[in-house]
Amino acid sequence: MRILGISPYHDASVCILDDGEITYFSKQERLTRKKRDELGENQLTVLNYVLDNYQNTPIDKIVICSPTPNSQGVDWLQMYMWTKIKNPKGCQIIKYCQDHHLAHATLAFNNSGFKEALTFVIDRNGAMMEDRMRESESVFTCKYPANFKTIYKNYFLVNKGQDHDVENHQLVSKMKKIFKDAEVKGDSTMNITKVYESATTLIGQHVLENGKTMGLAGYGKDKKFPDLMNDDLYFHYHGMEVGYKEHFGLQNKNFDKRKSLYADYAFQVQKQTQEMVLNLVKKFVKKTGIRNVCLTGGYALNVVTNGYLIEKLPHLNFYFEPLADDSGNSLGAAMDLHRTLNKDKTIRKLVHTFFNHTKEKIKPVGKKCSVADIAKALSKQKTVAVYYGKAESGPRALGHRSILFDARNKNAKDIVNKIKKREWYRPFACSVLEEDANEYFNMHGLNESPFMTISFPVRKEKKNIIPGVIHVDNSCRIQTVNNSIPHFFELLTEFKYLTNVPVLLNTSFNLAGEALVESYEDAIKTFKKSDIDILWFPETERYINDKSNLAI
Repeated sequence: MRILGISPYHDASVCILDDGEITYFSKQERLTRKKRDELGENQLTVLNYVLDNYQNTPIDKIVICSPTPNSQGVDWLQMYMWTKIKNPKGCQIIKYCQDHHLAHATLAFNNSGFKEALTFVIDRNGAMMEDRMRESESVFTCKYPANFKTIYKNYFLVNKGQDHDVENHQLVSKMKKIFKDAEVKGDSTMNITKVYESATTLIGQHVLENGKTMGLAGYGKDKKFPDLMNDDLYFHYHGMEVGYKEHFGLQNKNFDKRKSLYADYAFQVQKQTQEMVLNLVKKFVKKTGIRNVCLTGGYALNVVTNGYLIEKLPHLNFYFEPLADDSGNSLGAAMDLHRTLNKDKTIRKLVHTFFNHTKEKIKPVGKKCSVADIAKALSKQKTVAVYYGKAESGPRALGHRSILFDARNKNAKDIVNKIKKREWYRPFACSVLEEDANEYFNMHGLNESPFMTISFPVRKEKKNIIPGVIHVDNSCRIQTVNNSIPHFFELLTEFKYLTNVPVLLNTSFNLAGEALVESYEDAIKTFKKSDIDILWFPETERYINDKSNLAI
């Protein structure tokens, strides 16, 4: 069975699932170059690309995600599909409504490799219920083929107060009848992710750029703050964005003048929300006795919280979904449909995220080189951008679309930040040979972390060896690398041979505000307008280091 999955809203994506296997996945932003782009009636780039290039085999089912109960927002998309699909009589279109958190959960569980698990969805805006409240956090027990039982639902309220409380209470009562065996809550205008976003909007960033708050939190101090889930501490503006009104002049956003105060608030947001997640996990692990835990939803990209959970709960087995934001929901919905219809119990543990690809041939441009030549250039403090094969699907660069630099350089952060035009307080991740990871990092008992979803403390004796990738809080988000990524494994091995250090700074191949490089053309354009020293093409064993007269 061939299923086309579509998630049309922010971080829009399209996927193809062939008999349960992922054969294509891409976000709209990778082709339009507009970060967090969505599908619209006049912006269907990634969908048209799939329909034009991947209909050699008929599509049996199309599933369209929607966060609204009646899915009217995607009716236009359904009509469009009937005009484009090559086998309209043999294809069924399914609108996947009111199941936003289930799509998140299905993806994480199916990718985890667990036979049974608890899946926690920590999200900002899930399915909307009667325009009055939205899913915030959900907990599911999960078994194959598609047995997802809801045991917890928390909703945030759009409004509270005398004019709204009766209707809110009635709606919560209704949800309790729907989820009879679940604990159902709906008593606040806030949720875990919205608390976090209050700090993100405070520093003048887009509401979904919470990774920036996570970086700033490392510079803060643990000062006394009230319980941040208290509704009275916030005001709401720009629709559902929130601001913290007790401590700062938030409307002025004076971040540049009062950095320490903002950092203190970011620290507190990180501290309190990770404790909320910890308590939620502990509660339902104790209640169910299930020790395999998946975390997904946008908040699950918080690598600091993920590391905190592993440290505090060493007796549990964790899986953190690398496509945890809404982009993964096209895959989640398609997986749920496939397993439901086919009763498929096959375990398919995620082993890589290299699914994005355009049908193009890489031109044999530049000079011939070996992997050893690139390792030598890195050891001499050259920045190297990598363009190889299919692009990473998630937000983390994992060696196919990466910018690399020497982690031994204490000024690495400033050098690469200048190239990428990023904020000064944002740390950089690293890639490390899997066999050496525990020597450099306190892995809390783990042997691998292949998707950069966890931040670990750097071992004391290694701090002076890799200062370029150590955040102010002595942590680093890492990717462990083995020979499943041959060119990257060989590069790290060569670099270790030259320097005795198996670690490289690794950040995404893009500039600030841009989507990750997707095509060869994107790679050349980004290289030409940046201060990157070398663009490396492992597939053709060539590199470019001269930007003059460089044609696309």
